[in-house]
Amino acid sequence: MIKEVSKYIPTASINLIGEILVNNPIEIKIVNKRVTKHGDFKVLKNRKTQITINNNLNKYQFLLTLVHEIAHYITFKENKRVKPHGKEWKRNFQHLMLPFINPAIFPEILIPLLANYLKNPKASTGSDVSLTYALKQFDENSEKSFIFEIACGSNFKFKNKIYKKGNLRRTRFECLELNSKRIYLFNQNAEIDKL
Repeated sequence: MIKEVSKYIPTASINLIGEILVNNPIEIKIVNKRVTKHGDFKVLKNRKTQITINNNLNKYQFLLTLVHEIAHYITFKENKRVKPHGKEWKRNFQHLMLPFINPAIFPEILIPLLANYLKNPKASTGSDVSLTYALKQFDENSEKSFIFEIACGSNFKFKNKIYKKGNLRRTRFECLELNSKRIYLFNQNAEIDKL
C-alpha cells in the first residue's frame, strides 16, 4: 500500500507511513477531487475498511489527511463505536502525528501551526483558518481565493452563484446570494472565485 501513496506525500515521511501501514493493513484509494472533503474512512459491507483521499491535495495536506484517516481506522479497531472525532480519535491522531512534526517532513512555517492544531484537533483542518491558509501556499497554481481575503461588500462566485460578502458572525461570514436574496454562512476559509 505504501507504493500507492508514496508519490503523494513528502519523501521523508514514506518510511514512517510504511511502518504505520504494516501494522494497520487498510485499503487506500486515491480518488478525484471532492468539494466537501479531503478524505474519509469507511467500514464496507464485507466488514473490510477503506480510506479514500483526494488526488488534488498538496503533499503536506495529503499526509495530514492520510494520518487523520488512519487515526479513524485505529480508533475503529480499538473501540468499534465511538464519536467519529471524539476523544479516542483525537488521542490516536495526536499520537500518530507526533513523529511527523519534523522540519525534515513539514516546512518550518507549518510546524507551529500543526502543533497548535494538534492540541485539540477538529474534524477538519479547515476549521483552523491559519493552518488552512498556510497549507494552501503549497498548492500548485490554485486560482481560488479564501473568502477572508476579500473585502466586506465584495462580490464573489461560489458553485456558480454570485454572493456579496457581509460581516463576520462569530466564526462565519454572512453572505447574500444575489439572485435569491437569501443569506448564507460561509466558513472563513471557504474557497471562492473573486469577481
